[in-house]
Amino acid sequence: MLNKMWRPVAVAAVAMLVISTATVAKAPVEEAVADDGATHGHQHGGEHGHLAPTSENVTLVGQVTVGGVGEGQIADVAVWGGYAYLASFAQPACNGPESVEDGGVFIVDISDPSAPVEVGFIDSHQDTYMGEGVQVLGIDTAKFSGDLLVQNNEGCGKNSKGGFSLFDVSDPLKPVRLVENFGDRTINGVRALPDVNTIHSAFAWQDGDRAYVVIVDNHETADVDIYDITNPKKPFMVGEHDIVADFPEVLGASDGALGSFAASFFHDVVVKEIGGEQIMLLSYWDAGYVTLNVDDPANPVYIGDSDFAIPDPQLLEQTGDAREPEGNAHQAEFTLDSQYILAADEDFGPSRTGVSTDDGDATDGAQGSDTPPIAIGASLTRTAVYVGRACVGDEAVPAAPADGYVAVATRGFCTFTEKLETIEAAGGYDAAIMVNREGADGCSAFGMTIEGDIPAISVDRETGFALFDVDGFDQATCAQGGDTLAGSLIPGLAIGTVGDEVTLEEYFEGWGYTHLFSNDDGKFVELDTYAIDEAMDPDFATEFGDLSVHEFAASHEQADLAYLSYYSGGFRVIRIVSDEIVEVGHYIADDLITGHPGNNFWGVQVFQHDGRELVAASDRDSGLWIFEYTGP
Repeated sequence: MLNKMWRPVAVAAVAMLVISTATVAKAPVEEAVADDGATHGHQHGGEHGHLAPTSENVTLVGQVTVGGVGEGQIADVAVWGGYAYLASFAQPACNGPESVEDGGVFIVDISDPSAPVEVGFIDSHQDTYMGEGVQVLGIDTAKFSGDLLVQNNEGCGKNSKGGFSLFDVSDPLKPVRLVENFGDRTINGVRALPDVNTIHSAFAWQDGDRAYVVIVDNHETADVDIYDITNPKKPFMVGEHDIVADFPEVLGASDGALGSFAASFFHDVVVKEIGGEQIMLLSYWDAGYVTLNVDDPANPVYIGDSDFAIPDPQLLEQTGDAREPEGNAHQAEFTLDSQYILAADEDFGPSRTGVSTDDGDATDGAQGSDTPPIAIGASLTRTAVYVGRACVGDEAVPAAPADGYVAVATRGFCTFTEKLETIEAAGGYDAAIMVNREGADGCSAFGMTIEGDIPAISVDRETGFALFDVDGFDQATCAQGGDTLAGSLIPGLAIGTVGDEVTLEEYFEGWGYTHLFSNDDGKFVELDTYAIDEAMDPDFATEFGDLSVHEFAASHEQADLAYLSYYSGGFRVIRIVSDEIVEVGHYIADDLITGHPGNNFWGVQVFQHDGRELVAASDRDSGLWIFEYTGP
């Protein structure tokens, strides 16, 4: 019996496997992929499809499709001084010598918002791309005065470069490189890489005569790294902070243990001066949203944080289903008056894989990337058989004893695809469960890049023990282990051992959505949540694109107004009315503008033009769109 409290789920007793012909959203796309095919990391989706064209209280002011753009290539957007800056995301060509779709930053002249014009491109290093971390701001210090472009650097190949880069874009037509690929060269205090760590996001600000940038380190995911960029040619680190370790109060009862990719890690950030103090607002995935005073960046002070309510309030409101929340605190902004925090949870998996046993235990797993999926609403009940590591050269995988069995293998030594090939060759199994191994990058829930002809589900290591009623699992001991035979196998368990009856269920839980919090000291009060209707409807779980929210941009003129990029859900406008989120405008394009219907918006950025508030939005498949809200 498992030595932790598992989440109870209602699982229908269905013995027949139902295979869906549609693609079930699975593991993250933007992720760290281990040699064996394990996947961990931030999420950015890629499902095809779109909602029907629609528009209300929103006018399209201007649009430009940037040159050479490929599907999913455009990431975030920044606006400054009559120009927009679009991040160029990872592509299959990976910015190599033969790549047409480079990583870097597109520069667009928006001095006439009705007719934006692409005017330049800042190329990144080979095998390197941009994502969340594109920002432009004015900096005025003793060492630099002008407009500064800040960009993150992530890798998609062996020649990639990490860290942050700074460019002088006082003349956007002639960007000047000030520093490139600067950042942390260590992992847990040890120099483990030949180059700086890649980073997912970056945000800069000025405080008095000093300027700073905070970055999201992809290799030390808990760390909040802060650098002094007062002289942008010579940055230096002033603080490296693990928020959960430094401020354990940010963890609630469920934080860090939500969903199929349960983890608390730093993902995104803004800094705003409020009441004369520099306040950092961090998105820390399953640990929620956190505010810190960073007047002294070397010694941040805790102010407040959020917890995820159980059951998931938006799922319960729209479907009546009481489930755990997914977590996934992705991005947040203060409202204009700083009274509220607008927060966006990113979730590209509208369904979740439940794993339960005849002992009454239950938890969550994740379906493999390229194996037959269990359809939403369907389940499979089989008896577990332990098959060890299932690698060529290991003890042979036994054939299934009879009909009605699922093979349980452990991660380690060979790839998941190789394990599944061995299991399928042994014969008789209707599905496979892959259990995590020991190690600092093991133990917990994970996703899999895997190919095969039977369903494959990944689970954390403790679940593997529980499937065979093995006692003695210890999380701390597990984390100290490694990728060895002993660290892979379940101790004391003979290959061929028959375990519990296991039910694998795929259930709908909705896409990522938004929260409204009061900006409080201590625990934030959650006032409301909001999602577009389709995001909480199982009929839209596949074939309509990614219906998760991505990010907020608060109005610069009205404290109750904000704008949303909602991926395939389009551009959305909301107002705060009596402490509730109310949608007041939206836009999804037809095919007359770019030749294909629908939108796939990543970023939103508010700017002013001739006394009007406009909003720049970055469409992943085309480029820049400029909107104006025309409603009440």
